Amino acid sequence: MNIAILSRNPKLYSTIRLKQAGEARGHKVEIIDHMKCVLFIEKKKPVVLYQGRRLDYFDAIIPRIGASVTFYGAAVVRQFEMMKVFTAIESQALIRSRDKLRSLQILSRAGLDLPKTIFMDYSRDTEGIVEAVGGAPVVIKLLEGTQGLGVVLAENEKAAQSVIEAFHGLHARIIVQEFIKEARGIDIRAFIVDGEVVGAMRRQATREGEFRSNLHRGGIATVVKLTRAEKSAALKAAKKMGLGVAGVDLLPSNRGPLIIEVNSSPGLEGIEGATKVDIAGKIFHYLEKNALKKKIQKDRINA
Repeated sequence: MNIAILSRNPKLYSTIRLKQAGEARGHKVEIIDHMKCVLFIEKKKPVVLYQGRRLDYFDAIIPRIGASVTFYGAAVVRQFEMMKVFTAIESQALIRSRDKLRSLQILSRAGLDLPKTIFMDYSRDTEGIVEAVGGAPVVIKLLEGTQGLGVVLAENEKAAQSVIEAFHGLHARIIVQEFIKEARGIDIRAFIVDGEVVGAMRRQATREGEFRSNLHRGGIATVVKLTRAEKSAALKAAKKMGLGVAGVDLLPSNRGPLIIEVNSSPGLEGIEGATKVDIAGKIFHYLEKNALKKKIQKDRINA
């Protein structure tokens, strides 16, 4: 098959591994910078143009869309969807997953356990917020933050009020969450492909005073076997978000696993390094199974 990896950086580990895995399975794989794509829209003739070429020959795409370019990246994915090209991540699921508030609302409605969370407008009325999520310390997050950026731990109510007011002064939208002390700087990443957990790792913050376990923040990863509750929560979260490929992050707590985020472009380096599993190959197996069906349907339409 002809497969495109939508990525702005061909030197990233995840992009390189996906290209290697696809070519090893006999596919022709191209890396396409989605921000350089041009979308041509005409009645029943959607086309993606790239460096003077019409990208009308792909059987499947693997979006690796950065958070800062979600809007345009999702538009490119949507254009391929209109062209009947199978995508590992659907455009609406991508948009949904990047909106932390919407994600939490979807997961809450699905009955999944989450840290207690408050969202507010730019109001200065911050009284009672800390108490509502269980008291200090509390975690304050930017809605648009990724990889642990834009996440602050406020140790007391006064500090929380100062941080909230500072973010609101910048017209930044935030959520305030309870701090799960018993997690002790640990979280779990479950990697989901096609409704199955294909790998899981435990991430541990290593720096003193650091509560974020993200690998980009210096955390270390080790392989872990999920409990039945953790596996069930991770699979349900990915399904409810509509993601065929997802990284589901959970916090261990006294009341069971809590979902903190569902990532639509999870990195491969940490999970493959910790588990020694060919995750990239698993993603291509998912593509092969589903893109073939899409290709048959497309050929019938064009016949």
